[in-house]
Amino acid sequence: MTFIDFKKLLLDAELTIPKFTALIKVSEKNIQAYKKKKEVPNAIAVVAACFAKMNQDGVDFKEIIDELDLKKKEKKGAGFSASKDKSKS
Repeated sequence: MTFIDFKKLLLDAELTIPKFTALIKVSEKNIQAYKKKKEVPNAIAVVAACFAKMNQDGVDFKEIIDELDLKKKEKKGAGFSASKDKSKS
């Protein structure tokens, strides 16, 4: 699916990219990266299409997703901010 078609589905679901990413607990940066590739992965396309259809049919998909209690994955590893030594001030 093209990124443009994906954004149209979000409109049909009455979602913005930030609201979509917050709902499914993924990084907005990851979704925005698909804009450069001009297409989205199948799983993201399916989710957007389901949200659009459920919204059209009057199904409160946001409540359904909230009940899943999804957790946002945190980056692991030694990033710059993870190793700040505040005693050197």
